[in-house]
Amino acid sequence: MKFKTTFFNTLKLVFPSQKWEWIVFSIVFISYSSFAYFIAKNFRIVFDDRIPWDAYFSFDNRAIVMTGGGFERHPLSNYFFDMIRDFALWISNGRLNADFRVVLALCSSFIISLSIVQIFKYLKEIIKLPLFLALLITLFFSLFTTNILLSFTPENYTYTLFLLCLFNYYVARQYQADKDLSFTAITLFGVGVGGLTITNIIKVYLPMLFQPKLYWNLKKISIEISKVFVSVAVFTLLFLNRIDFKFQNFFDKTGEQYEKFSNPKVTPLWDMIYSWFFGGNIMFPSFILRDYHNKKGFDYKAIFMDVYSSVFSYIIVGIIVVLILWSFIKNFRNRLVQILFWSLMIDVIIHCVLKFGLHTSYIYGGHFVFVFPLMIGWLFYAYRKQAKIISALTSVLIVLTMYIGINNVWRLGEFIEFLNLFYK
Repeated sequence: MKFKTTFFNTLKLVFPSQKWEWIVFSIVFISYSSFAYFIAKNFRIVFDDRIPWDAYFSFDNRAIVMTGGGFERHPLSNYFFDMIRDFALWISNGRLNADFRVVLALCSSFIISLSIVQIFKYLKEIIKLPLFLALLITLFFSLFTTNILLSFTPENYTYTLFLLCLFNYYVARQYQADKDLSFTAITLFGVGVGGLTITNIIKVYLPMLFQPKLYWNLKKISIEISKVFVSVAVFTLLFLNRIDFKFQNFFDKTGEQYEKFSNPKVTPLWDMIYSWFFGGNIMFPSFILRDYHNKKGFDYKAIFMDVYSSVFSYIIVGIIVVLILWSFIKNFRNRLVQILFWSLMIDVIIHCVLKFGLHTSYIYGGHFVFVFPLMIGWLFYAYRKQAKIISALTSVLIVLTMYIGINNVWRLGEFIEFLNLFYK
């Protein structure tokens, strides 16, 4: 009986369970999957066996689908993508054709749609915003470039975004009910989130620092430490199995990757942070094309994001960053806000301070972009009794949503034109 209850509670946690959750899921899934089907059916950009990496915006689709990606950054992703690849091959009768691409793309649409639902649940159930505001912030988030791109992209970031959204919703539910995070949850999320991208495992352990009644309780502290040890042990065994217990390879490859992805670029540091780390995950800038080859004689065109050329784009991104910081200051005593903010700061340190992958940080949005709508949601919560400020914030959010939507739809037209020219 207990197992049955736990099973159904898990289904309610992961999937839509109420009317408006189903409505949100249906709308975003129909929208994302229609676009994903169009891209995957008509163009070979989603998966081309000749193109290992960087065909669009530095995503490594083929490498991820076929191998799970490099073990030094994505230590357990091979286990997951083996299942996704085998399922797609089963549908396509073993061929790497349009049907294979469509399955990969629709899996991404499904997962991103579930991510959007998790954000809506958090806004409605945890922050307890009115339905209109919860829907507005959800729409605002659903128009982000990260969600649009990942909705048809078979990548680690696609599934990481969902797991992190789900994890933060789970943590918020537990803490609001004054409950602890279970051994099972810490282990599963540690293996899942950290396995897809190793640096994200810190975000699974971060909320444990905000456990109810933790400090000065040695018994509880020892239990929390044991949860970490168990999850790390399971993670380590699975990882060592992947690399045949040759752990020295991990340290060698990690050093190589840091050198490769941390070299300074000609773009000013502030503009890389502004246009790519923050802005590129929210709103498309203009695009640039480059010539690439697969080291086996096949040449292809690749598309990347340029920095912003319009002052309005800088203003829009600046407003969003200000809203996030304002929310953190206003809700400083709220531990759920602290968890979200410091989760974002982990990526700020990795990409903006250490400069790892900063020149293509617009692909890393799946690791942190979900924080933006939730922090804005908490800002609305902080002023819930001040009607004038709520009205002003709502007006600002409507303008932001309209600008982002128009801009991103326009840029998608340019992206499709690129596909028509080079990926028919």
